[in-house]
Amino acid sequence: MYFGVPKHKKLILFDGVCNLCNSSVQYVIKRDKKAQFMYAALESSVGTDILKHYNIDTTKIDSILLYIPEKGVEYKSTAALKVAVSLGFPEKLMAIFFIIPAFIRNWVYDFIAKNRYKWYGKKESCMIPTAELKSRFLE
Repeated sequence: MYFGVPKHKKLILFDGVCNLCNSSVQYVIKRDKKAQFMYAALESSVGTDILKHYNIDTTKIDSILLYIPEKGVEYKSTAALKVAVSLGFPEKLMAIFFIIPAFIRNWVYDFIAKNRYKWYGKKESCMIPTAELKSRFLE
């Protein structure tokens, strides 16, 4: 199942109303020179389809998912690190954090995710991509 994502692309699913998540997506867009990533809000139809297909509980995982066709879904710190490493240098250096066990990385990740609205705020609606970026977003 590819959910409309070409096999050679990766899909970042993000919390569409979270300011931190939106800023992170903007960061990736600027540095994704190979245009390897596509984007969709968790709240979008493709987002909800992937959540249902992989039986993901959004009360436990609600900020970022990385969907890779033919491989499945990564989440939390592993998803964030795989995105960063895919961007090249200097973000590739983030791979060093893979030596930290996932349960520790995810504890830090969950702490930030739990407080992201309080620290960074929240939008009333999902981000609207510009015309030139529209093709990289799934609805």
